[in-house]
Amino acid sequence: MHAHLRAARRPTGVPTPTPPAPHRTGIPVPVPPARRLTGVAALAVLPALLAACADDPAPAPAPPTPTDPAPAAADAARDELAALAAAAQDRSFTARYTLADGTGSDRSIVVTSAADGTWRVDVPGGALGGTADVSLAATADGLYQCGLPSAGRPEPASCVRLGDPTDAVPHRQDPRVQHPFTDWLEVLTDRRAPLAVSPARPPQGASGSCYSVDTTSASLNAPLDVGIYCYAPDGTPTAVRTTGGTLVLAGPAGPGPATVQLAGPVTDGEPLGVAAPEPSAESPPEPSSESAPSGTATP
Repeated sequence: MHAHLRAARRPTGVPTPTPPAPHRTGIPVPVPPARRLTGVAALAVLPALLAACADDPAPAPAPPTPTDPAPAAADAARDELAALAAAAQDRSFTARYTLADGTGSDRSIVVTSAADGTWRVDVPGGALGGTADVSLAATADGLYQCGLPSAGRPEPASCVRLGDPTDAVPHRQDPRVQHPFTDWLEVLTDRRAPLAVSPARPPQGASGSCYSVDTTSASLNAPLDVGIYCYAPDGTPTAVRTTGGTLVLAGPAGPGPATVQLAGPVTDGEPLGVAAPEPSAESPPEPSSESAPSGTATP
């Protein structure tokens, strides 16, 4: 019984055959069904992945950075203004300008630039709060302020030395009208000066090539007043507009002299300040010495 459950006994002495090794005989190893399905799925997905990669567009090359015309235009304007200011420094002329500064009626400013580099600027209302006329001049002997006969100063013209020819006008005596014709020209020709320059429209009634000038320095002591500066092709200043007012050439400029002359003799007096003088303290009126008669009622 149970003979069918019992393994058949081989004859004694007969060796049990060993199945050949797959790698030795070259017979392929059977692949389980699950592994065959995995490989088939990978082969099916691979073309889709390759197609997706092919569909992705290649990154476009970065466009070349265009050249910004603004710096080039600013440099050109700065060069043009510097050239005109240099021509103004070499220009010898006499001209009359109209100054509108919002303080009242327009004033007539006379500018004289001589062939030897000396200069003179006559400023009506340039001292004592606008009541006195003055003339500022730089000669070979020094820098001078001359008081001119006017409502606030009826005396004859006389001059006071303020310093050397290249010194700046002291702040208390500075009407600032002379700067566009003198020391500010040096700033406009200096390419190292912290300035931003661009073309601008002329102020009303002005002509010439005009430029807006701003300072790029954070310093409180700016090298010049920001504003608009205009010049004729020969370097004659035709207009200046700053916070102090607008100067416009009132007519054709004439030839300048060989050297400037002071408006009067030099004295040892005190220069006139721009501000109005402080009012003098008036003494109180003295009481009347008259007294009312005794017994009379005071009205």
